[in-house]
Amino acid sequence: MSRQRFDAMTESRKRERVGVEEKGRRSKLFGSNVFNKERMLQYLTKDALESVQGAIFSGSKIDRKIADQVAEAMKTWAIEMGATHYTHWFQPLTGATAEKHDAFFDLLPDGRALEKFGGGQLVQQEPDASSFPSGGIRNTFEARGYTAWDPTSPAFVYDTTLCIPTIFVSYTGEALDNKAPLLRALNAIDEAATAVAKYFDKTVVKVNATLGWEQEYFLVDKALAHSRSDISLTGRTLVGHSAAKGQQLDDHYFGVIPLRAISFMKELELECMRLGIPVKTRHNEVAPNQFELAPVFEEANLAVDHNLLLMDVMDRIADKHNLKVLFHEKPFAGINGSGKHNNWSLATDTGVNLLSPGSTPMKNLQFLTFFINTIKAVDTYEELLRSSIASASNDHRLGANEAPPAILSIFVGKQLGNVLDELEGVSKGKLSPEEKTELKLNVVGKIPEILLDNTDRNRTSPFAFTGNKFEMRGVGSKTNCAKPMTILNTIVAKQLREFKKEVDALVDKKSLKKDEAVFNVLREYIKTSKRIRFDGDGYSEDWQKEAERRKLSNNKTTPAALQVLTSKQSLELFASMGVMSEKEVAARQEVELEAYILHIQIEGRVLNELVYSHIIPSVIEYQNILIKNVLGLKEIYGAAHRKLTDGQSGIIEQIAEHIAELKKQVDAMTDARRKANKLTDTRKKAFAYSDDVKPYFEKIRMHCDKLEMLVDNRYWPLVKYRELLSIK
Repeated sequence: MSRQRFDAMTESRKRERVGVEEKGRRSKLFGSNVFNKERMLQYLTKDALESVQGAIFSGSKIDRKIADQVAEAMKTWAIEMGATHYTHWFQPLTGATAEKHDAFFDLLPDGRALEKFGGGQLVQQEPDASSFPSGGIRNTFEARGYTAWDPTSPAFVYDTTLCIPTIFVSYTGEALDNKAPLLRALNAIDEAATAVAKYFDKTVVKVNATLGWEQEYFLVDKALAHSRSDISLTGRTLVGHSAAKGQQLDDHYFGVIPLRAISFMKELELECMRLGIPVKTRHNEVAPNQFELAPVFEEANLAVDHNLLLMDVMDRIADKHNLKVLFHEKPFAGINGSGKHNNWSLATDTGVNLLSPGSTPMKNLQFLTFFINTIKAVDTYEELLRSSIASASNDHRLGANEAPPAILSIFVGKQLGNVLDELEGVSKGKLSPEEKTELKLNVVGKIPEILLDNTDRNRTSPFAFTGNKFEMRGVGSKTNCAKPMTILNTIVAKQLREFKKEVDALVDKKSLKKDEAVFNVLREYIKTSKRIRFDGDGYSEDWQKEAERRKLSNNKTTPAALQVLTSKQSLELFASMGVMSEKEVAARQEVELEAYILHIQIEGRVLNELVYSHIIPSVIEYQNILIKNVLGLKEIYGAAHRKLTDGQSGIIEQIAEHIAELKKQVDAMTDARRKANKLTDTRKKAFAYSDDVKPYFEKIRMHCDKLEMLVDNRYWPLVKYRELLSIK
């Protein structure tokens, strides 16, 4: 056995469960490391508290004097919590988070030391922006960037650092992060949804988009993961034959959680409680070593921050338990990959979920209004929404015969589909008394009863209505939720704005009553958005053909999916909603394409090294043993050895054939990569990596996996799937 593999296996077998001490109620622990409303009541003056709450609720600006008060209170609390440093915690376009720690410690001119943190440090900082991707927004030598405090997401103490959530912008004001566009999109949905909600309840002042993500992930032993350069450098296994037993028995899903995994989960959940991340659910997922956790729904911006923080916490806690978390969407071939389902809804400040039916026809008309407008928005911008989940890693999962496919469609269920079909037949213009009664009592009024047993059973739907929310399933497990949430909230805000214009026009010009106008507009939306509704198997050949007939996009790769970002329709959408300028959109497209290129480039290089430095030498070593065996038998038996060495000779020949083909494919991949690297146009380069380089990966893998089955287990250099996919 390879020394590295042997050492890793030996180390992993010695592992013992790390004990976790859990005392007291989690409700008392929740938010203890967060500068939340409870802390603000303790540490802030009345004026400062009102100013911060005003900023959170309505987006009002915080006066500099008030900011100084908040900073002083925050510093006092953080130091009491053991903090020695502070940082502006932001989300650059890398997809992860970033932070630069500064000590509270400072010196006075006379040499005396003190702890210092004022409103200036709280509200704004100037981190070096030169090494973060900007997509051409600023040149490398123009290093200045600004981070600005986001008071809607509370500061928290992590380890010994006060972390202050911020946006990140260039010195000319363009967003260099994922948070700023999200906040703009959330402001847009607030304004548009509030205006429509007032049709049904004039007391509504604010509407929040809510998000509940479901984080799927794999756990593998740290020593085993570190023994493989492909896992360490790319997050996935580039080669590896499937284990004899994978997920085919469905015995892992919701099964008993392994002891080492449950210990990890317990400590993770305790840390989440302290940081105010409301995790609630944990369970085994379908694939071996795959798990899921999910929180209680939160306001979307806060939920995004919590998910990013969670992934960092997961890495740290896993390391303590001698485990490695894999967030890659497809770390292992032949078994299910990992997603991050985004459950989205809209909630008013009066406590009403706008995507939940009510007890009266009027409340159900409100539900239908937001339900149908969401369907219409997704239908209009389905290709743009698909682009928000595009990445090199997610390409392995989307359309890979597991939920969801790359074609975007909406599942609403048969019963709700029937309701929409009935509403489609509403008369144009004024409604007769009989039609009003029929609609309100027998169609709209019965929606709650319809939904009682109408749970979602279509797991292949990329965008499904699940009772009181829409579930966006295509989001990748390591994706920043800010990207799909920015797009989704923007398109629904745009649609609601258009809806209100049309309803108001019918009321003003056609003298229709409000509910008649609403029914008339919804009827047209139902008709024009029917193509996006699909309740069947998302992987059937019939649906692929039908989707093409309906002119739904089927962008299977990231370079193809990202092209829509700079289309005229997309640019007009972002500009009209005040979410992103043309320059900001183009920058994001450039950054995403460049990231795709680099990920495929790294995978190609790692694959090259694995084949030439590990696999071929090990295989030849074993092949030489077989050759020596054949020659030895020949020496003993002479010509009669042929009958005795047929098996060995056959294996020698197969190994030789696979080595020859392996070298040929790796060299061809390297040549294709060199050609792609010569291209200066980022778009053409991305397509070259997608179309000319990446196809070699599976060909190379096939030969490696065949060799794995031919070579003596003791000589195979890489930890195998059957060893990786088990936690004892």
